[in-house]
Amino acid sequence: MTDQSAPQPAAVRLERDGTLVSVVIDRPKSLNALSPEVLGELERVVAEVSALTGGPDGVTGVVLVGEGGRAFVAGADIRAMSSFTPEEGERTARAGHAVAAAIEALPVPVIACVDGFALGGGLELALACDFIYATDASRFGQPEVRLGLIPGFGGTVRLPKVVGPAVAKELIYTGRQVAAEEAERIGLVARRFADREALLAGARETLELIATNSPAAVGLAKRVLVEASGTPTAAAVEIEIAGFEDAFRTEDHDEGIAAFLEKRDPSFTGR
Repeated sequence: MTDQSAPQPAAVRLERDGTLVSVVIDRPKSLNALSPEVLGELERVVAEVSALTGGPDGVTGVVLVGEGGRAFVAGADIRAMSSFTPEEGERTARAGHAVAAAIEALPVPVIACVDGFALGGGLELALACDFIYATDASRFGQPEVRLGLIPGFGGTVRLPKVVGPAVAKELIYTGRQVAAEEAERIGLVARRFADREALLAGARETLELIATNSPAAVGLAKRVLVEASGTPTAAAVEIEIAGFEDAFRTEDHDEGIAAFLEKRDPSFTGR
């Protein structure tokens, strides 16, 4: 007999390895579907990651991955949504957007490591990351129109910025899935890998390479890229200029310039 009072395992867990962390969505039986509870856990864990950034020993990079080998996230939890009122639908959309905004606000790079399905809310979650790596077995899509819905966690906002308006409209209107090869060709996926082991190793290699640079500069670059995305050119230029000016205020700038002039490797602190 199952003990109903026993604590349930967390649907999202945080794993740290030095200055790199993995955020793991662990609902493999549900293909890591995003229920309102999972969205709440994701927002909490991303806040934990944010608190771990900064300083010489702070987190410098994040991998977001789904457990089980069949899906990154197969979508929102349709069973949970089946009885939603319009008002509950709105609250769930806001929760999804809150998670995406929290990921974008992290001052360190986040790589979505997709192994299997990234559909609906799963693709939207991946789009909130800095870029997407995927195994050859992965598939992507925004199938909401097949359920009488539309993307609600940022698909109509972020997908056009990544693949262009025409391709985004075609994918959203048809609801069709694309294989990893096509996803890479249209710019949705940055790199493809043969299997999960190679995927995670490749993501780690990239994050370690990024970590050799100034954490302060990487954080500023991410802030400018997020804020300027979709902004008219004149306004985006001002955002970049402000970020460039802010870089001159950092200790990393002083160290980077000094190391270059002295022909030595820099020792960045992230300040």
